[in-house]
Amino acid sequence: MLDSALIDALRQARHVVVFTGAGVSAESGIPTFRDRLTGLWERFDAASLATAEAFRADPALVWGWYEWRRSVVHRAQPNAAHRAIAELAGKVPKFTLITQNVDDLHERAGSQNITHLHGQLERPRCFQCQHEPDSPLPVPDEPEAGRRVQPPACAHCGGPLRPGVVWFGESLPMEAITHAFQAAEQCDLLISVGTSGVVYPAAEIPEIAWRLRANVLHINPTPGPLHGERDFALANAAGVALPALIDAAFP
Repeated sequence: MLDSALIDALRQARHVVVFTGAGVSAESGIPTFRDRLTGLWERFDAASLATAEAFRADPALVWGWYEWRRSVVHRAQPNAAHRAIAELAGKVPKFTLITQNVDDLHERAGSQNITHLHGQLERPRCFQCQHEPDSPLPVPDEPEAGRRVQPPACAHCGGPLRPGVVWFGESLPMEAITHAFQAAEQCDLLISVGTSGVVYPAAEIPEIAWRLRANVLHINPTPGPLHGERDFALANAAGVALPALIDAAFP
């Protein structure tokens, strides 16, 4: 049974922020960084491949891993959580979607104006001059896990393209994190979905909203401890909890 105070908070909200993490995409079959790698990559963990140092040392290995990730994303489909989030945007006066995910499943579900804190797989850039290609990369084949793939050359300077994501040791895009913090400051309900809330500075987003008197809802199969007042949790998969919440608030 959903908390009536939570339902009222959603119905009365003037500005809703939804903040999503890897758990949302995992429900579409996209591996998270905690999942074990396969094939040649079994001897790596994801964090060891997602660095500038790894790219310098073996660009074909790193690019091949990200091409495998792109192929997984292209085969995946938006799930009930992605669709519910897109639906929610049309039911509240103001809506902001912030994601830590680098896939395009929110876009394919119909969401617009998404703030990607960790970049996007479909927006590579040059490792040397940061120039972005003028046209999208072709849809990747289904490469064997662990196959090295040479990165394309930049049309601007000839340097290798790198994945358009934020690697470990890199700062989040200033424009994106500033927008996210501002939305958290201005909202009256923030829904955190499928994120552990332990990676900073992104983990500050729900904290900012709560400190400035917004209601905060955490949707996660194993949500963490709550502050108490104005802090709610739904211990369930996003694809189950979000549609149920929307149906209850907007029958």
